[in-house]
Amino acid sequence: MQRFFPSEFGNDVDRSHFVEPAKSALGSKVKIRRAVEAAGVPYTYVSSNFFTGFFLRTFSQIGATAPPRDKVVILGDGNPRAVFNKEEDIATYTIKAVDDPRTLNKILYIRPPLNTYSFNDLVPLWERKIGKTLERIYVSEEQLLKNIQESAAPLNIALSIRHSVLVKGDHTNFEIEPSFGVEASELYPDVKYTTVDEYLDQFV
Repeated sequence: MQRFFPSEFGNDVDRSHFVEPAKSALGSKVKIRRAVEAAGVPYTYVSSNFFTGFFLRTFSQIGATAPPRDKVVILGDGNPRAVFNKEEDIATYTIKAVDDPRTLNKILYIRPPLNTYSFNDLVPLWERKIGKTLERIYVSEEQLLKNIQESAAPLNIALSIRHSVLVKGDHTNFEIEPSFGVEASELYPDVKYTTVDEYLDQFV
């Protein structure tokens, strides 16, 4: 049986609280989902959450190319938990799901427990590794929304995606119900995924 895996990855667009311009930019993914379902096409949607190479390598700092050494900007209060997955692990889970009847017409969430961190937990983990305390700069939601409105593309889209995940908590603020989804690390416990802790060691 053939099955459609749209290359959307990222957040679960049906359970995210995007502000503009991400709301419009990612709204097309929602439309594709509804069209697939209406047509009766067998599907699996993969919600991979954040890629480590893009969001963890830089601690989600705009313009950064490596983890911070002096100061870190934290959006909101730093409490919402985000999920960071290595790209190769996302590929492994996706390939395993292709012929699995348990993932048919479901959302496959890649939400391994050891890769789920709030910024208020992530920063101390990194500080212990480098033996240094970072200056924390908190940006309120109100200020972030203002920054989004005043920024040009593509920065406004990047900031609005961060608002969804790091302020609204859209990776982890809902339970994965069997009626619509399954979790990859529970389905495939044999996969040895790279943890956030392990991933950060390469930058020490």
